[in-house]
Amino acid sequence: MTALRPLRPSSKVLPVDARGHNRSLVLQTLYREGSRSRADIARETGLTRVTVSALVAELISDGLVVELGQREETRPGKPATLLDLDRSAFVIVGLDLSEHSVFTGALLDLDGAISARAEVALESSTGDEAVAKVVALAEQLIEQATAPVLGIGVGSPGVVDLGGVVLSAPNLGWNGMPLQSILAERFGVPVLVANDANAAVLAEHSFGGADSDAMLITIGHGVGAGLLLGGTPLFGSRFAAGEIGHVVVGTDGGAVCACGKRGCLETWLSIPNLIDRLEGEQGAARTAVLQEAGQRLGIALAPVVGALDLSEVILSGPTELLDGPLMAATVETLRSRTMAEFHGSLTLRMTTLGPDIVLRGAAVMVLSGQLGVS
Repeated sequence: MTALRPLRPSSKVLPVDARGHNRSLVLQTLYREGSRSRADIARETGLTRVTVSALVAELISDGLVVELGQREETRPGKPATLLDLDRSAFVIVGLDLSEHSVFTGALLDLDGAISARAEVALESSTGDEAVAKVVALAEQLIEQATAPVLGIGVGSPGVVDLGGVVLSAPNLGWNGMPLQSILAERFGVPVLVANDANAAVLAEHSFGGADSDAMLITIGHGVGAGLLLGGTPLFGSRFAAGEIGHVVVGTDGGAVCACGKRGCLETWLSIPNLIDRLEGEQGAARTAVLQEAGQRLGIALAPVVGALDLSEVILSGPTELLDGPLMAATVETLRSRTMAEFHGSLTLRMTTLGPDIVLRGAAVMVLSGQLGVS
């Protein structure tokens, strides 16, 4: 399996790895901190001024960095020239394949802002027919691009390996589907494909202020999770880390799941199942349904939080269902099942990024993969 690295470079490395890492370090400094002089960059990164000057010249030549003009100075001497990442130099194509009825896509700038959108109705397509709709969606967006495309990022349901092969996505009929290579061959640009929850947690890390140790739970047609430890994505030996939807919660049975087991977390928490259980319920009865779903989520999360010492858990899904009795019950269950000494300050919150979280996570995948920034 390919060695993993933190999303954000933060220090110098050994000479054998230096050039690419230090190039990313300069870009990351500008990406996060904004305009800086060459001397500022050298001071903040620990790189020598000679190294910074050489890297900046290369980045200007590549169209990634621009000179903004001289800084206004009150002290004597020649004013420093300010630099910044050229945030309009490229666009990113982001695709979200996680919804059961529609594929959505967007053009995003280097700051994750969306400039154009498109969608393709899935209409129960599976196999090669579903792949053809992904290709058509990407093509539609690329035709709208007004700047060179830095890459295509895709958040897909199911288990996805580090080579962008969708090992298993039952709802789409994909088993061993080489989606990344199909798109790269078709469009001739870098492509990165990952599980949708893994993409979503990257968006929270870059644009939502998530901690370096965090877990993001996506609750929709199914239930999944993305994990960051020390700022590094966690995929697992079989690329299935975070597949918590089919973990049985409790020993009291429950509804039969699509996987054949009884009482999987998905039977309690997925939005279609939750809506079915809430139908016709009002007042205290409705609250009780939401609380039970929250308790089941807390039961599933407690051993994960305890084993990994997580400081933050983030929920992504319909706010009107998740934020309130469900979340309160999850927190109460988590704290009753973990050691308060270590996990009493655990934060559980809703994402701030709304329904575009997977699209923006897809953009982070491209930013990290192509520029080494996030």
